[in-house]
Amino acid sequence: MEVKIDTKEKFTVVTPIIAELSDNIAAEWVETCKTQLLKEVKNVILNLENVSLISFSAAKNLVELQQLFYETSDSFVICGLQAGVEKTLDEMEILEILNITPTESEAWDIVQMEEIERELLDSDDMEFDTNH
Repeated sequence: MEVKIDTKEKFTVVTPIIAELSDNIAAEWVETCKTQLLKEVKNVILNLENVSLISFSAAKNLVELQQLFYETSDSFVICGLQAGVEKTLDEMEILEILNITPTESEAWDIVQMEEIERELLDSDDMEFDTNH
């Protein structure tokens, strides 16, 4: 599967250069995304702007990928959904559980906000005054 990979400071944008995410290529693009977890910049934005159709199996993989990234305290955001892909995700009742933004720019914002949130939650500097 042909993909465009663009690594930024806090995230990598993975953009499939195909019109359909079918069953026979689902495993390949899942591995492309999983490979990012082994790199220094682990957060992934999956830009589906070129994809007009998605198989049920490939759509199910989106949910599994998102879960895998969040289990490792990394972000996985999908953007650029086309009508056919959105319809499939809605029919499968998974549209609402995926982290989806309309544009890549908004996906960048989500990743950066989640990074800040993780930094704040992981910080040992936070002290709470329990006397109030």
